[in-house]
Amino acid sequence: MKALRVLLTGLSVLLPAVAAAQDFPSKPIKLIVPFPPGGPNDIIARLVGQRMSEITKQPVVIDNRGGQAGVLGTDAIAKAAPDGYTIGIVSASALVINPTMEKVPYDVTKDFAPVTLVTTVPEMLVVASNVPAGDMKELIALARAQPGKLNFASAGVGGMPHLAGELLKLTARIDIVHVPYRGAAPAINDLLGQQVQMAFLDLPVLLPHIKAGTLRPIALGAPKRAATSPDVPTTAEVGMPELLIENWYGMIAPGGTPEPIVTTLNRLANEAMNDPQVKQKLADQGLTVAGDTPAQFRDYIGAEAQKWARVIKAAGLATGK
Repeated sequence: MKALRVLLTGLSVLLPAVAAAQDFPSKPIKLIVPFPPGGPNDIIARLVGQRMSEITKQPVVIDNRGGQAGVLGTDAIAKAAPDGYTIGIVSASALVINPTMEKVPYDVTKDFAPVTLVTTVPEMLVVASNVPAGDMKELIALARAQPGKLNFASAGVGGMPHLAGELLKLTARIDIVHVPYRGAAPAINDLLGQQVQMAFLDLPVLLPHIKAGTLRPIALGAPKRAATSPDVPTTAEVGMPELLIENWYGMIAPGGTPEPIVTTLNRLANEAMNDPQVKQKLADQGLTVAGDTPAQFRDYIGAEAQKWARVIKAAGLATGK
């Protein structure tokens, strides 16, 4: 009899969630992007979100909430109702880098339900048009001749571009100064305006400026060259194989979101990003579609946290919690 009561209690909890998942989604979904419009996170979310809207016949509304390298927008996801109607596509910075560097207002292991890894993208090192360096060797020589005089931009403290610059400093043994911005778009504006000298940034936001000749590519932090910029050597090719910098973006829901709804979101997201047109548009931006299960994405987050914790420790970037 006791076992029967336990079984009935379990069913009473499970059945409403299953029923909700069967009807999900029955109203608009808010998709939070923790960065300003125009950056790679925004590009990915709009492409995937639009296709999800077409599949579900429900609006997917993009909500840009920039600040603190993605932490502010990611915190908004953590504090949203766990019903699947507020989700987000976030970067590595908010999930594995900032929580290691400093105190953040959420617990990555408890406050989120991982849905799926969406895309991966290499970081490319570029310099402003007035920097007298055409390759990595010349750039390192320039930085060593002027210690503390050259600046590198990033999309915010604790973001992948920030960590990429710090890893460059460690690897090349140079002294360059970090200048953080509130997203990739304003960082690029100051690169174009020659207010800063260099930056590692996601490939998609750099491609138009590389093609226009307004920014000079130095190296791609990837194992092989990108099809969208085949003339740019990899960091391994320029003698720095340890300088592999790959950013990634994943979909998350608030912690406590019922498992059937997370499963539905996973199915919708993977269907959307593997749509041939969406996949091609992402590829045109230098992005590689990933896609996995919620459990696989959770494991991926854990492995990435360990990897970047080592870099943060070596660079002395942890501020304490």
